[in-house]
Amino acid sequence: MVEDPKWELALLATVQSFYQRLLSDQLGGELPAPAELAPDVISHAADVHFTLDQMQLWIQLLDMAITPAMLRLAVQSDLDPEVAEALLRYFARHRDDSGANRDKTDLVATFLFRHPRVPGQWEQRGYGLDGSIPLSPYEIALLEILSESDVPVLSENDVQLLREFGPLLDQANRFQDFSALMDSGIIPRVRQLKSSLGESIYHPGVLATLAPYNAAFGDRFQTLFATAAQEIKDYAHRLEELGGSILSTIDGVEVTVEHVAALNQDALMKVDYSAALEKFRRVARLKKELERRPPIRRVNPDSTPSAHAVGVGGAAAAPALAPKYVPAAITPQALSIEEAKLRRVEESIRVFVRVADPKFRQIVPMRYFNLMLSPAEIEAYTADYLEQSGPRADAARMLLRIVAVTARITTETEELKRSRNSRSIWKLHADSLVVLVDLAKRLAEAVDRLALVIGQQAETQANSEPLRGSLEKLRERTTEAAKAIAEA
Repeated sequence: MVEDPKWELALLATVQSFYQRLLSDQLGGELPAPAELAPDVISHAADVHFTLDQMQLWIQLLDMAITPAMLRLAVQSDLDPEVAEALLRYFARHRDDSGANRDKTDLVATFLFRHPRVPGQWEQRGYGLDGSIPLSPYEIALLEILSESDVPVLSENDVQLLREFGPLLDQANRFQDFSALMDSGIIPRVRQLKSSLGESIYHPGVLATLAPYNAAFGDRFQTLFATAAQEIKDYAHRLEELGGSILSTIDGVEVTVEHVAALNQDALMKVDYSAALEKFRRVARLKKELERRPPIRRVNPDSTPSAHAVGVGGAAAAPALAPKYVPAAITPQALSIEEAKLRRVEESIRVFVRVADPKFRQIVPMRYFNLMLSPAEIEAYTADYLEQSGPRADAARMLLRIVAVTARITTETEELKRSRNSRSIWKLHADSLVVLVDLAKRLAEAVDRLALVIGQQAETQANSEPLRGSLEKLRERTTEAAKAIAEA
């Protein structure tokens, strides 16, 4: 039994109005509502419960006709937030445990996150009613919107699933290439996570996690896709200049210049999810194929081959089957991203060393290997003078950084070896290693400068030797990383 049938009827009337406009646009003509459910009749209904029952059946019928893809196109920036909130209340109160209903809830929640009533509304943190639990303003708003709904209880498993979204978004933001993003498996993994949440997806805390993820990942996805589409069009233009027409063959189908010219990025973003995903995969495969065998540059027929292009007997050397790796430029943004990762590595190692059994804390378990710490490095990670000034504190902080860079280089080298079958992902790790090697070089120079200062002070000369030992381990890892890149 509905507690307030008039409130429920008003809610459904708002949903009905939106649904009928959406379907009328799809059909190209007005979709009439049953006479007894017309707005002027509803407002004067004598038997509210009977009218409510009729409305619920009618809304369920409309709901069956509307797919998540149709809803995604209808939920645009000009949509009234009150209508979006009504849709979210309806989905949460009348959930049918179907994947389509969960997808619609996810879409509407993301719309509300992208379009706050007040610009910047979600950027500050708030607190729960007890003053102790930190909540985002967006989650507080969801709690208010869904206050009349039966909110599911989150299990420990649900909480563990939600913790995966942050690392997945961090991984997505690292990708500079659309093919690498599509090859990473992030998209199907997120779909699996959302499906595993089941009815818990209607919980305000869950939606407050999913909506920011969707918004951030969507922005990254569209940026990389737009770049990939433009690069493919550039390839097509170059091939057309050479007089060619067939770019490549994908899944047994020849992709021509005309196909690429007809590629409409905006239209593809509006296609149904399952169909669009397959098209996105084709774009990614085409981009990788073109990277492997790009159109040959136009050569002046009057020019003679250079000595470098001529082999034994004067025959021209065959073109390389795959382009050589060219390191990306080390930008301030790349350095900033790596600095943030190094700080997290330092902190995680420090926490482990401080809480581990003293007998075993010299062995720090990492993802692919065990990081071995020297006594001096353990002392640095447990030191209580790191915030002080002076050569001793400087040496300790330097040891922390050397260990963190060593760990990061070792991790990225292992990732590099495991991604040989995916050139795009391999390049991502290679680019990270280039940044890390540059940081290692700077670190070695900083150690040399600090060693000069320490050497001038007899009481701190003992701190110089551990730095040299740790730096030698770092040089070994740097050499291995350079070799791994060169051998690929």
